[in-house]
Amino acid sequence: RDLDEVIARLIERPDGGADLLQIQRLKKRKLILKDQMHQLESALLPDIIA
Repeated sequence: RDLDEVIARLIERPDGGADLLQIQRLKKRKLILKDQMHQLESALLPDIIA
């Protein structure tokens, strides 16, 4: 959520001086963190075949 807020603030800057490279890096970091969380959840909750 913190990354979402930072990205939104950068995009909505009134001076239009959003640093596109910084936004791109933050979005990439967000995706990496999301993947890591998914991997941890998968490790904690194994698939159960019914």
